[in-house]
This record gives sequence, structure tokens and C-alpha cells, in this order.
Amino acid sequence: MSNSPSIGAHVSIRGGYGRAARFAWESGAACFQYFPKNPRSLKLKPLDERDALDCAAFCEAKGLVSIAHTPYPTNMAVGAEQRKVMVASLRNDLEIAEACGSLGIVVHFGPFGGIDPLQGYQNIIQCMNETLFSWEGKAKLLIENQAGNHGSEGITLEELVKVRELSRSPESIGFCFDTCHAYAAGTWDPQRTEELLERGERLGYWQQLTAIHLNDSQYPFASRRDRHAPVGRGHIGAEGLAGLLMSEQVRGIPAVMETEKGADGSHRMDIATVLSWYGRE
Repeated sequence: MSNSPSIGAHVSIRGGYGRAARFAWESGAACFQYFPKNPRSLKLKPLDERDALDCAAFCEAKGLVSIAHTPYPTNMAVGAEQRKVMVASLRNDLEIAEACGSLGIVVHFGPFGGIDPLQGYQNIIQCMNETLFSWEGKAKLLIENQAGNHGSEGITLEELVKVRELSRSPESIGFCFDTCHAYAAGTWDPQRTEELLERGERLGYWQQLTAIHLNDSQYPFASRRDRHAPVGRGHIGAEGLAGLLMSEQVRGIPAVMETEKGADGSHRMDIATVLSWYGRE
């Protein structure tokens, strides 16, 4: 892991993956996140190899890191009757991410819906197993912690680590830590960041951390409300976010913002703000 800050934001793929990479670079980003296909649908998207390779080549030339995010309807906790559609979509996302040279695809547990949490965890593990069956690519499934607004599952580091451990392909699974979600869930108190870092160290969580969602929170600690705020302008605040970002365990991990764009349509100002925390712009 590099100690240099790698800050960026979510960008649109309107115009293609290569164009998205160039837009991110022009806004001062060192990394970016994108939806590999329509974010509101699980409909499979044919791979445009030329566009994907253009993205990969540009990123490699510029030292730019990319991360894909699965569509909103993705839910790994669904039962067997719906799993086939979910697995096909996840595999489609993985293949696109691999072709674009991305680190992986961010995915949530999803709401369980049933009355037996253990069945929900079993569904998630089975969904991951089927998605990663015979997968030989470098792109990983990156499990994101949840905010708790759809239930208590998926909010703790312990759950994420255990689900990865119980899967058949742990080497193809990493983590994405969302700062707003962790704060909203009550998992991370910025006044006690050292406790979170120590817990993650004991669990082996940070060693598998691949990406960060760098979002402030519109609502207070442990509110279970998932509403992002621009960095430094929410309840977490600049000091709390900077303290986590510059910790030994997290420093250098690609961090992307999922907040509203600035007046110029980019996150240029927010990226500059975060870089200023490191004493650079």
C-alpha cells in the first residue's frame, strides 16, 4: 500500500469508461468510482472491449486507480429463486471491471427480508461462492459496510470478516469502508478512532481493505440514517475524517467521494480540500 493520498470521486460513464477516466483525471483525482452499467437495473451489459481497454490504458499511463460499484438493486442476501439473476449481474460487473483494469466491484450485503439472519448470511456466502466460481481475474468483490437503515446486518467489521472467511474464494474478496455508513451505524465514533483501528487490526480487516467511500454524514452518530454530506461539512467533520484517512492502517487506500458535484460538475474543490489535510493540493 502506498502512503501517498489517493483521493477521487464517483463519475458518470456517459460517453464511455475511457471518457470517465479522463474526466476524473482532469478534476485532479488520483482514483475514481463508476457504475459498470445502468445503476438502476440488473440487466446485463455487453462488454465494449475497445472502450474498456481505453480506460485501462489511460489509467495505467496516468497512475489512476478505478473501482466499480454494483447497481442499486444488487442484493446478495436474496434466496435461491432470485440468486441466478444476482450472480449473473455480479459476474457481468466483475468482467467489465476486469477489462477496465479496476480493483474490483463494491457490493452491499443487501437487506435480508426474512426472519432468520443466519439464512441471510448463508445466502450471501452462497451468492459470493457462485459469483466467484472459476473466476481467475484480478478484480475482487469488495464488500461494503452498511449504515443500518435496512436492518442490523452488515454493519460490523466482525460480520464482514467472517463472511469472507467462510467463503470458498476469500482471496477474491476485499472490503470497502464507507465512513458515513460506519458513523451512522454506530460502528465508528470519530472521537474514538483508535478503538476502530485496533479492532480492525485484531480482525485482519484492514489488511483486506481495498477502497474507501469518503463521505461525511448529514445525520448524527448512530442515527442509522444513510445520507451523505460533503467532506468536512457534516456531523463527522474534517478532523474526524482526516484522522482516519491519515492513520497507518488506512493511509494510501483509494478514497472516493459519493457526494454532490460542485458547480463545475466535478469534485475538484472537495478533492483539493482533502489533499490540503495532507499539506498538499
